[in-house]
Amino acid sequence: MKTDDGGREAETEPFSSFDDLRGMLAALPEADAAAVARAVARDASLTKPAGSLGRLEAVAFWLAGWKGICADRVQIVIFAGNHGVVAQGVSAFPAGVTVQMVGNFRAGGAAVNQLAKMVGAQVVVEALELERPTCDFTAGPAMTEAEVVAAMLVGWRAVDPLADLLVPGEMGIGNTTAAAAMACALFGGVAGDWVGRGTGVDDAGLGRKAAVVTAGLALHAGRAPFEVLRCLGGREIAAMAGAILRARTLRLPVVLDGFIACAAAAVLARAAPGALAHCIAGHASAEAGHAALLAALDMEPLLALGLRLGEGSGAALAVAIVQAAAACHLGMATFGEAGVSQG
Repeated sequence: MKTDDGGREAETEPFSSFDDLRGMLAALPEADAAAVARAVARDASLTKPAGSLGRLEAVAFWLAGWKGICADRVQIVIFAGNHGVVAQGVSAFPAGVTVQMVGNFRAGGAAVNQLAKMVGAQVVVEALELERPTCDFTAGPAMTEAEVVAAMLVGWRAVDPLADLLVPGEMGIGNTTAAAAMACALFGGVAGDWVGRGTGVDDAGLGRKAAVVTAGLALHAGRAPFEVLRCLGGREIAAMAGAILRARTLRLPVVLDGFIACAAAAVLARAAPGALAHCIAGHASAEAGHAALLAALDMEPLLALGLRLGEGSGAALAVAIVQAAAACHLGMATFGEAGVSQG
Protein backbone atom coordinates (compact mmCIF):
# COMPACT_ATOMS: atom_id res chain seq x y z
CA MET A 1 0.00 0.00 0.00
CA LYS A 2 1.40 3.41 -0.90
CA THR A 3 1.63 6.11 1.74
CA ASP A 4 1.56 9.88 1.44
CA ASP A 5 4.24 12.20 2.83
CA GLY A 6 2.62 12.09 6.25
CA GLY A 7 2.86 8.30 6.46
CA ARG A 8 -0.89 7.81 5.94
CA GLU A 9 -2.18 5.21 3.56
CA ALA A 10 -2.76 6.87 0.18
CA GLU A 11 -6.02 6.14 -1.60
CA THR A 12 -5.58 3.95 -4.66
CA GLU A 13 -7.42 5.29 -7.69
CA PRO A 14 -9.79 2.83 -9.39
CA PHE A 15 -8.33 3.71 -12.79
CA SER A 16 -5.53 5.88 -14.16
CA SER A 17 -5.66 5.30 -17.91
CA PHE A 18 -7.95 4.41 -20.79
CA ASP A 19 -6.54 0.87 -20.67
CA ASP A 20 -7.72 0.60 -17.06
CA LEU A 21 -11.18 1.82 -18.05
CA ARG A 22 -11.42 -0.68 -20.88
CA GLY A 23 -10.47 -3.44 -18.45
CA MET A 24 -13.14 -2.31 -16.01
CA LEU A 25 -15.76 -2.29 -18.77
CA ALA A 26 -14.89 -5.90 -19.59
CA ALA A 27 -15.91 -7.04 -16.09
CA LEU A 28 -19.09 -5.14 -15.26
CA PRO A 29 -21.66 -6.61 -12.86
CA GLU A 30 -24.89 -7.78 -14.46
CA ALA A 31 -28.50 -7.43 -13.34
CA ASP A 32 -29.78 -9.88 -10.73
CA ALA A 33 -31.88 -12.27 -12.82
CA ALA A 34 -33.36 -13.97 -9.75
CA ALA A 35 -34.56 -10.62 -8.37
CA VAL A 36 -36.17 -9.81 -11.71
CA ALA A 37 -37.93 -13.18 -11.71
CA ARG A 38 -39.28 -12.53 -8.21
CA ALA A 39 -40.56 -9.12 -9.30
CA VAL A 40 -42.28 -10.61 -12.34
CA ALA A 41 -43.92 -13.25 -10.12
CA ARG A 42 -45.15 -10.63 -7.65
CA ASP A 43 -46.49 -8.47 -10.47
CA ALA A 44 -48.57 -11.42 -11.69
CA SER A 45 -50.25 -11.63 -8.28
CA LEU A 46 -51.15 -7.92 -7.90
CA THR A 47 -54.76 -6.73 -8.04
CA LYS A 48 -54.83 -5.69 -11.70
CA PRO A 49 -55.14 -7.28 -15.11
CA ALA A 50 -51.83 -8.55 -16.45
CA GLY A 51 -49.90 -5.78 -18.20
CA SER A 52 -52.40 -3.09 -17.27
CA LEU A 53 -49.78 -0.78 -15.75
CA GLY A 54 -47.94 -0.79 -19.03
CA ARG A 55 -44.38 0.44 -18.89
CA LEU A 56 -44.51 1.00 -15.14
CA GLU A 57 -44.26 -2.76 -14.82
CA ALA A 58 -41.11 -2.90 -16.97
CA VAL A 59 -39.56 -0.07 -14.95
CA ALA A 60 -40.20 -2.00 -11.73
CA PHE A 61 -38.53 -5.10 -13.19
CA TRP A 62 -35.55 -2.97 -14.30
CA LEU A 63 -35.20 -1.55 -10.79
CA ALA A 64 -35.41 -5.03 -9.29
CA GLY A 65 -32.49 -6.24 -11.34
CA TRP A 66 -30.13 -3.62 -10.03
CA LYS A 67 -30.41 -2.27 -6.50
CA GLY A 68 -33.91 -3.42 -5.66
CA ILE A 69 -37.33 -1.88 -6.11
CA CYS A 70 -36.78 1.32 -4.21
CA ALA A 71 -36.42 4.88 -5.49
CA ASP A 72 -36.56 6.89 -2.28
CA ARG A 73 -32.94 8.05 -1.99
CA VAL A 74 -32.28 9.94 -5.23
CA GLN A 75 -29.04 11.75 -5.99
CA ILE A 76 -28.77 14.38 -8.72
CA VAL A 77 -25.19 15.38 -9.50
CA ILE A 78 -24.67 18.40 -11.76
CA PHE A 79 -21.24 18.53 -13.37
CA ALA A 80 -20.11 21.86 -14.83
CA GLY A 81 -17.34 22.51 -17.33
CA ASN A 82 -16.29 25.12 -19.86
CA HIS A 83 -15.39 24.58 -23.51
CA GLY A 84 -12.74 26.33 -25.57
CA VAL A 85 -14.81 25.85 -28.72
CA VAL A 86 -17.15 28.59 -27.46
CA ALA A 87 -14.64 31.03 -28.97
CA GLN A 88 -15.99 29.92 -32.37
CA GLY A 89 -19.36 31.59 -31.72
CA VAL A 90 -21.37 28.40 -31.20
CA SER A 91 -23.48 29.61 -28.25
CA ALA A 92 -25.99 32.36 -27.65
CA PHE A 93 -24.48 32.85 -24.18
CA PRO A 94 -20.90 33.54 -23.04
CA ALA A 95 -18.85 30.98 -21.11
CA GLY A 96 -19.20 33.07 -17.94
CA VAL A 97 -22.79 31.88 -17.63
CA THR A 98 -21.50 28.47 -16.57
CA VAL A 99 -20.02 29.95 -13.40
CA GLN A 100 -23.16 31.99 -12.76
CA MET A 101 -25.40 28.96 -13.10
CA VAL A 102 -23.25 26.94 -10.72
CA GLY A 103 -23.99 29.62 -8.14
CA ASN A 104 -27.68 29.39 -9.00
CA PHE A 105 -27.70 25.61 -8.54
CA ARG A 106 -25.98 25.93 -5.18
CA ALA A 107 -28.45 28.60 -4.10
CA GLY A 108 -31.40 26.39 -5.09
CA GLY A 109 -32.70 28.74 -7.78
CA ALA A 110 -32.60 26.60 -10.92
CA ALA A 111 -35.34 24.47 -12.47
CA VAL A 112 -33.59 21.27 -11.45
CA ASN A 113 -33.65 22.37 -7.81
CA GLN A 114 -37.43 22.67 -7.89
CA LEU A 115 -37.85 19.29 -9.56
CA ALA A 116 -35.45 17.75 -7.08
CA LYS A 117 -37.61 18.97 -4.20
CA MET A 118 -40.64 17.41 -5.85
CA VAL A 119 -39.07 13.94 -5.91
CA GLY A 120 -37.11 14.30 -2.67
CA ALA A 121 -33.71 14.26 -4.36
CA GLN A 122 -30.40 15.55 -3.09
CA VAL A 123 -28.60 17.93 -5.48
CA VAL A 124 -24.80 17.93 -5.59
CA VAL A 125 -22.84 20.36 -7.77
CA GLU A 126 -19.33 19.58 -9.05
CA ALA A 127 -17.56 22.39 -10.94
CA LEU A 128 -14.57 21.20 -12.96
CA GLU A 129 -11.86 23.81 -13.51
CA LEU A 130 -14.23 26.44 -14.89
CA GLU A 131 -11.40 28.95 -15.06
CA ARG A 132 -9.58 26.65 -17.51
CA PRO A 133 -11.77 25.69 -20.50
CA THR A 134 -10.94 22.68 -22.61
CA CYS A 135 -8.98 23.37 -25.76
CA ASP A 136 -10.82 24.35 -28.95
CA PHE A 137 -11.28 20.99 -30.67
CA THR A 138 -10.99 22.56 -34.12
CA ALA A 139 -7.33 23.32 -33.31
CA GLY A 140 -6.39 20.17 -31.40
CA PRO A 141 -7.70 17.63 -28.88
CA ALA A 142 -10.02 19.11 -26.28
CA MET A 143 -8.21 17.30 -23.45
CA THR A 144 -5.29 15.04 -22.66
CA GLU A 145 -5.85 11.49 -21.49
CA ALA A 146 -4.82 12.55 -17.99
CA GLU A 147 -7.43 15.34 -18.01
CA VAL A 148 -10.17 12.94 -19.10
CA VAL A 149 -9.20 10.45 -16.38
CA ALA A 150 -9.14 13.23 -13.76
CA ALA A 151 -12.61 14.40 -14.78
CA MET A 152 -13.98 10.85 -14.81
CA LEU A 153 -12.61 10.37 -11.30
CA VAL A 154 -14.53 13.46 -10.17
CA GLY A 155 -17.68 11.79 -11.47
CA TRP A 156 -16.76 8.46 -9.91
CA ARG A 157 -16.20 9.97 -6.46
CA ALA A 158 -19.35 12.10 -6.58
CA VAL A 159 -21.71 9.10 -6.59
CA ASP A 160 -23.40 8.25 -3.30
CA PRO A 161 -23.07 4.47 -2.81
CA LEU A 162 -26.17 4.51 -0.63
CA ALA A 163 -28.41 6.09 -3.27
CA ASP A 164 -31.29 4.17 -4.82
CA LEU A 165 -31.21 6.14 -8.06
CA LEU A 166 -28.68 8.44 -9.77
CA VAL A 167 -29.32 11.34 -12.15
CA PRO A 168 -26.17 12.78 -13.76
CA GLY A 169 -26.78 16.36 -14.94
CA GLU A 170 -24.61 19.00 -16.56
CA MET A 171 -23.97 22.67 -17.17
CA GLY A 172 -21.50 23.95 -19.72
CA ILE A 173 -21.87 26.67 -22.32
CA GLY A 174 -20.89 25.09 -25.65
CA ASN A 175 -21.54 21.51 -24.61
CA THR A 176 -24.26 20.81 -27.18
CA THR A 177 -21.57 21.44 -29.81
CA ALA A 178 -19.24 18.96 -28.09
CA ALA A 179 -22.07 16.41 -27.72
CA ALA A 180 -23.01 16.74 -31.40
CA ALA A 181 -19.41 16.19 -32.47
CA MET A 182 -19.11 13.17 -30.18
CA ALA A 183 -22.38 11.64 -31.37
CA CYS A 184 -21.34 12.04 -35.00
CA ALA A 185 -17.92 10.51 -34.31
CA LEU A 186 -19.44 7.60 -32.40
CA PHE A 187 -22.39 6.80 -34.67
CA GLY A 188 -21.64 8.36 -38.04
CA GLY A 189 -23.51 10.68 -40.35
CA VAL A 190 -22.71 14.33 -40.92
CA ALA A 191 -22.71 17.33 -38.62
CA GLY A 192 -26.16 18.45 -39.74
CA ASP A 193 -27.65 15.18 -38.43
CA TRP A 194 -26.62 16.01 -34.87
CA VAL A 195 -26.29 19.78 -34.48
CA GLY A 196 -29.16 21.70 -32.87
CA ARG A 197 -29.82 25.19 -31.56
CA GLY A 198 -28.61 24.50 -28.02
CA THR A 199 -28.95 27.73 -26.05
CA GLY A 200 -31.06 29.17 -28.86
CA VAL A 201 -28.62 30.22 -31.59
CA ASP A 202 -30.06 31.79 -34.74
CA ASP A 203 -29.66 30.34 -38.24
CA ALA A 204 -26.20 31.87 -38.63
CA GLY A 205 -25.16 30.40 -35.30
CA LEU A 206 -26.52 27.02 -36.29
CA GLY A 207 -24.43 27.16 -39.44
CA ARG A 208 -21.34 28.02 -37.41
CA LYS A 209 -21.98 25.07 -35.11
CA ALA A 210 -22.27 22.68 -38.04
CA ALA A 211 -19.06 24.05 -39.56
CA VAL A 212 -17.23 23.76 -36.23
CA VAL A 213 -18.40 20.16 -35.74
CA THR A 214 -17.38 19.30 -39.30
CA ALA A 215 -13.92 20.79 -38.72
CA GLY A 216 -13.50 18.91 -35.47
CA LEU A 217 -14.53 15.62 -37.03
CA ALA A 218 -12.10 16.09 -39.90
CA LEU A 219 -9.24 16.73 -37.47
CA HIS A 220 -10.08 13.83 -35.16
CA ALA A 221 -11.42 11.19 -37.51
CA GLY A 222 -11.33 7.46 -36.80
CA ARG A 223 -11.03 7.62 -33.02
CA ALA A 224 -11.93 4.89 -30.51
CA PRO A 225 -14.67 5.83 -27.98
CA PHE A 226 -12.47 7.18 -25.15
CA GLU A 227 -10.40 9.04 -27.72
CA VAL A 228 -13.60 10.62 -29.04
CA LEU A 229 -14.27 11.85 -25.52
CA ARG A 230 -10.72 13.15 -25.22
CA CYS A 231 -10.62 14.92 -28.56
CA LEU A 232 -14.16 16.32 -28.79
CA GLY A 233 -15.71 16.24 -25.32
CA GLY A 234 -15.55 18.27 -22.14
CA ARG A 235 -14.71 17.79 -18.49
CA GLU A 236 -18.36 17.70 -17.41
CA ILE A 237 -19.11 15.12 -20.09
CA ALA A 238 -16.20 12.98 -18.92
CA ALA A 239 -17.36 13.36 -15.31
CA MET A 240 -20.84 12.13 -16.24
CA ALA A 241 -19.28 9.09 -17.94
CA GLY A 242 -17.30 8.42 -14.76
CA ALA A 243 -20.42 8.70 -12.61
CA ILE A 244 -22.40 6.37 -14.89
CA LEU A 245 -19.57 3.82 -14.79
CA ARG A 246 -19.33 4.05 -11.00
CA ALA A 247 -23.08 3.50 -10.75
CA ARG A 248 -22.75 0.29 -12.77
CA THR A 249 -20.05 -1.03 -10.44
CA LEU A 250 -22.41 -0.28 -7.52
CA ARG A 251 -25.39 -1.84 -9.34
CA LEU A 252 -27.04 1.56 -8.98
CA PRO A 253 -29.79 2.42 -11.51
CA VAL A 254 -29.33 5.62 -13.51
CA VAL A 255 -31.89 7.91 -15.14
CA LEU A 256 -30.27 9.66 -18.10
CA ASP A 257 -31.12 13.24 -18.98
CA GLY A 258 -30.85 14.84 -22.41
CA PHE A 259 -28.47 15.07 -25.34
CA ILE A 260 -25.27 15.79 -23.42
CA ALA A 261 -25.84 13.15 -20.75
CA CYS A 262 -26.61 10.57 -23.42
CA ALA A 263 -23.46 11.54 -25.35
CA ALA A 264 -21.46 10.85 -22.20
CA ALA A 265 -23.21 7.51 -21.75
CA ALA A 266 -22.67 6.67 -25.43
CA VAL A 267 -18.90 6.57 -24.91
CA LEU A 268 -19.36 3.66 -22.51
CA ALA A 269 -21.92 1.97 -24.77
CA ARG A 270 -19.59 2.09 -27.77
CA ALA A 271 -16.62 0.94 -25.70
CA ALA A 272 -18.54 -2.04 -24.26
CA PRO A 273 -21.94 -3.15 -25.60
CA GLY A 274 -24.35 -3.62 -22.70
CA ALA A 275 -22.57 -1.07 -20.50
CA LEU A 276 -25.79 0.93 -20.12
CA ALA A 277 -28.08 -1.87 -18.98
CA HIS A 278 -28.43 -0.10 -15.62
CA CYS A 279 -29.59 3.10 -17.35
CA ILE A 280 -32.98 4.29 -18.53
CA ALA A 281 -33.69 7.34 -20.69
CA GLY A 282 -35.63 9.89 -18.67
CA HIS A 283 -36.91 11.94 -21.58
CA ALA A 284 -36.53 12.87 -25.23
CA SER A 285 -35.34 16.45 -25.39
CA ALA A 286 -36.10 18.98 -28.10
CA GLU A 287 -32.40 19.25 -29.00
CA ALA A 288 -32.16 18.12 -32.61
CA GLY A 289 -29.78 15.18 -32.19
CA HIS A 290 -31.24 13.62 -29.07
CA ALA A 291 -33.90 11.47 -30.71
CA ALA A 292 -31.29 10.07 -33.09
CA LEU A 293 -28.92 9.40 -30.20
CA LEU A 294 -31.62 7.59 -28.22
CA ALA A 295 -32.36 5.48 -31.29
CA ALA A 296 -28.67 4.65 -31.68
CA LEU A 297 -28.57 3.62 -28.01
CA ASP A 298 -31.81 1.60 -28.42
CA MET A 299 -33.48 3.52 -25.59
CA GLU A 300 -37.12 4.49 -25.29
CA PRO A 301 -37.58 7.62 -23.16
CA LEU A 302 -40.07 7.77 -20.33
CA LEU A 303 -41.20 11.31 -21.21
CA ALA A 304 -41.27 13.62 -24.23
CA LEU A 305 -42.20 17.12 -23.14
CA GLY A 306 -40.10 19.29 -25.43
CA LEU A 307 -37.56 20.10 -22.72
CA ARG A 308 -34.05 21.19 -23.70
CA LEU A 309 -32.70 22.76 -20.53
CA GLY A 310 -30.15 20.22 -19.40
CA GLU A 311 -29.12 20.36 -15.72
CA GLY A 312 -30.60 16.88 -15.24
CA SER A 313 -34.04 18.52 -15.28
CA GLY A 314 -35.80 16.12 -17.65
CA ALA A 315 -34.39 13.10 -15.83
CA ALA A 316 -35.38 14.59 -12.46
CA LEU A 317 -38.95 14.87 -13.72
CA ALA A 318 -38.81 11.27 -14.95
CA VAL A 319 -37.74 10.13 -11.48
CA ALA A 320 -41.39 10.63 -10.46
CA ILE A 321 -42.35 7.96 -13.01
CA VAL A 322 -39.75 5.57 -11.60
CA GLN A 323 -41.01 6.25 -8.08
CA ALA A 324 -44.57 5.57 -9.24
CA ALA A 325 -43.46 2.21 -10.64
CA ALA A 326 -41.82 1.28 -7.35
CA ALA A 327 -44.80 2.48 -5.29
CA CYS A 328 -47.30 0.44 -7.27
CA HIS A 329 -45.17 -2.68 -7.25
CA LEU A 330 -44.47 -2.55 -3.53
CA GLY A 331 -47.69 -1.04 -2.24
CA MET A 332 -50.43 -2.80 -4.15
CA ALA A 333 -52.18 -5.72 -2.53
CA THR A 334 -52.06 -9.16 -4.09
CA PHE A 335 -55.29 -10.89 -5.07
CA GLY A 336 -54.94 -13.11 -2.03
CA GLU A 337 -54.31 -10.24 0.39
CA ALA A 338 -57.25 -8.23 -0.90
CA GLY A 339 -59.65 -11.16 -1.19
CA VAL A 340 -60.22 -10.35 -4.84
CA SER A 341 -61.01 -13.11 -7.30
CA GLN A 342 -58.57 -13.57 -10.19
CA GLY A 343 -61.38 -14.74 -12.43
